[in-house]
Amino acid sequence: MSSLVRHVTIDCADPYALAGFWAGVLDAKVSDDDNPGDPEALVESAGAALLFIRVPEAKAVKNRVHLDLQPQDRTRDEEVERLLALGATLVGDHRRPDGTGWATLADPEGNEFCVERSAAERNAS
Repeated sequence: MSSLVRHVTIDCADPYALAGFWAGVLDAKVSDDDNPGDPEALVESAGAALLFIRVPEAKAVKNRVHLDLQPQDRTRDEEVERLLALGATLVGDHRRPDGTGWATLADPEGNEFCVERSAAERNAS
């Protein structure tokens, strides 16, 4: 039998706060078992379970692994604006005039992630 990915684990300084950001991104919630100050916090969503773990060192380099998000009920550009309002920052804009491409954002602790076109946008092109 093969293994399954149980969580995607993200090192961070404040697990509960970062979990709150990602809960907003994924329209999910932070586990009822987690509280501010805990050494870890879990967000379970339909697409993935994200586990945030407190570590003493700060993020120093570009992520070697990152998440790619695909909006389900809005366009890529609408999703980018929503995530910026939640506290993300725009790191790289790779959107092209023809509607293709993606945007690279960072969460409040600097972890990069990408926002791609929705399935509807892909099907329309």
